[in-house]
Amino acid sequence: MKYHIEGMDCASCIGKIETALKRMPGVSDVQLNFATETLELSLAPDAPTQASDIEKTIKSLGFGISANTGQQTVSAIDIDSDNQMAPQDKRWWQTQKGKQVVGLGILMGSAYALSLLFPAYGIWVFAIAVIVGVFPFARKALALAKTGSFFSIETLMSVAVLGALIIGEAEEAAAVVFLFSIGELFESIAADRARAGIRALSSLVPKSAILLDAQGGQRNVPATSLQVNDLVLVRPGDRVSADGSIVQGASSLDDSPVTGESVPVAKTMGDNVFAGSINIDGVLQVRVEKTAADNTISRIIELVEQAQASKAPTARFIEKFSRYYTPAVMAIAALIIIIPPLAMGGDWSTWLYRGLALLLIACPCALVLSTPAAIASGLAVGARRGLLIKGGSALETIGQVKTVAFDKTGTLTEGKPRVTDVVAFTQEDSSIQGQNSQGQDEILALFASVETGSSHPLAEAIVSHAEAAKVVIPVASKASATAGKAVHATVAERALAIGSPVYAADEALISSTQQAQIEALQNEGKTVSVLFDEQNREVLGLIALRDELRDDAHEGVAQLKAMGVRSVMLTGDNRLTAQALASNLDVEWEAELLPEDKLRLLNEMKNNRKIAMVGDGINDAPALATADVGIAMGGGTDVAIETADIALLKSRVTDMAHLIALSRATMRNIHQNVIFALGLKGVFLITTVFGITGLWIAVLADAGATVLVTLNALRLLRFKGAPPLVNPPKVVK
Repeated sequence: MKYHIEGMDCASCIGKIETALKRMPGVSDVQLNFATETLELSLAPDAPTQASDIEKTIKSLGFGISANTGQQTVSAIDIDSDNQMAPQDKRWWQTQKGKQVVGLGILMGSAYALSLLFPAYGIWVFAIAVIVGVFPFARKALALAKTGSFFSIETLMSVAVLGALIIGEAEEAAAVVFLFSIGELFESIAADRARAGIRALSSLVPKSAILLDAQGGQRNVPATSLQVNDLVLVRPGDRVSADGSIVQGASSLDDSPVTGESVPVAKTMGDNVFAGSINIDGVLQVRVEKTAADNTISRIIELVEQAQASKAPTARFIEKFSRYYTPAVMAIAALIIIIPPLAMGGDWSTWLYRGLALLLIACPCALVLSTPAAIASGLAVGARRGLLIKGGSALETIGQVKTVAFDKTGTLTEGKPRVTDVVAFTQEDSSIQGQNSQGQDEILALFASVETGSSHPLAEAIVSHAEAAKVVIPVASKASATAGKAVHATVAERALAIGSPVYAADEALISSTQQAQIEALQNEGKTVSVLFDEQNREVLGLIALRDELRDDAHEGVAQLKAMGVRSVMLTGDNRLTAQALASNLDVEWEAELLPEDKLRLLNEMKNNRKIAMVGDGINDAPALATADVGIAMGGGTDVAIETADIALLKSRVTDMAHLIALSRATMRNIHQNVIFALGLKGVFLITTVFGITGLWIAVLADAGATVLVTLNALRLLRFKGAPPLVNPPKVVK
């Protein structure tokens, strides 16, 4: 049986549902996926439990449930915009939890106003607000108790609120209800944002494809209907609709959605193409080799779903503590009320007063605030520094990481190819004019002239470099392109062409000196383009391009090393480029990786240690999800940012060190807050039991602890970042 569950906001939600279902006779194999909000279970045919019983139980726990009849992978791609997308499209104030927070806010505001106008009735107004606000939580606490979760966070909160109300502290009780509701709402919003990454992946694969029949006819069909061995047409500018191989045509394809390769790859007959890749300049006929449910993007979606389902977020501190705290406090209060009058002949009213005072002291205001107050300050100061952290769990975990895995393209590098070398050859002896800047300018001008009008990233980089160098670009005519191989144009009555070294070797005469220069540049991880005269087959010059390191990459990696954090570069780019850049940065590296390869390496590197993944591409989504903390560059794709737990909005590598330092400072602050809250409560618990302090001191103790943890949390707003390096690294260009 398969169901769609709504309202799962954290890992504890899964535990509550599992506990309830496992107690039902005939129910087995319960599997809950937090990321996709799906429930799968087996129900014995002869079991007394019916499907309606399962639905009723889950609804009683405060979750929505509906039958799920769609196919898992296909439904992830073809989500019904009128059905499943509707809940995610709601604004926060349109959700059930949002309405509850708004309603409670209005109710509390009204209660404060009425208490000022009619002081004698103030306590009754607040009492009404508390009862209305706590009712849904108390009802859920009872439902959870019936299904086996006796001491949930709802129980803890309900007991504290009702205890404060009995003592006469209705204002404090109302504040606890309101704060708790806000926390639940934030958790719900964070969960929806985490799931948005999976939904965004679906937009990478086109919804339709151009199917070719045996007679060469064309018709548009849904991409999901394509079968193995179908023949599809892919025009320039189109996304490839299915995994397959080229049977006709040649072109350059942008494979960055899959491999992360920053430079388009030339492909021709027999080469494989991936669903979601962008065809740049040629017309292709592709034979389908995998259906929509099995293509590359679908596999990426599945990897993200599995990674998010297996990654259990850090459980909330109060949820763990309440397993012991709530029953212990209730038991101690009951013993204080009952034992002295029965065993020692004490006065019932006196010990009832002390027992209720104990409940007030035990009111978890300070504890409820201890973690969220520090987390809120940490998130605020992070946002001020351009660190978008999606929740307290990510902020807590990032400080524990021992290894940071960086994607190369767009993360350690700028993500845009830049001209690094311009080499001009003499016409007499083909020797290199390394010092002849005039010759270099002439060659650069010819390169830019031939490339003018091309939308290829390498062409745009060459033209931009020529414009920045202020060289005069001559007008070209008869421009054309050999798809995926070369561009051609006539400049000053000379037929010129620009192509790769392999293409140029077939069409022109390359001397041994020129070949050595090409290989030297390629060994530095650079992409080389060759300019030659098509009439006399003479090589005129070279241009080398490379996606260069970010300006702060060296400093960022050095800061992490100083903090005891290991850095590793993972890339889908070629080994020569990866080796050159990694040697410059002095980091470990792995190259030519597909998404599943990155996933495998991350799992191997974990080795019982926390690991973070930093990336910016769609292909990084599975790795971002499977790492303990996924971090996206702010200039990256929407999918990477949505999938990641943290986004570096300013796209600075050095922000990684600031992020880890902020997390460690926040965790120290939380530990201090917990000690303050429990320490004060412990002292006044003892003094109250012995009658040294009374009710007003108990109120002061609770309020004092709350003020202390709040003020301590506010200290985080003065966070200045990671300490600067004593000996900054020397950048080698």
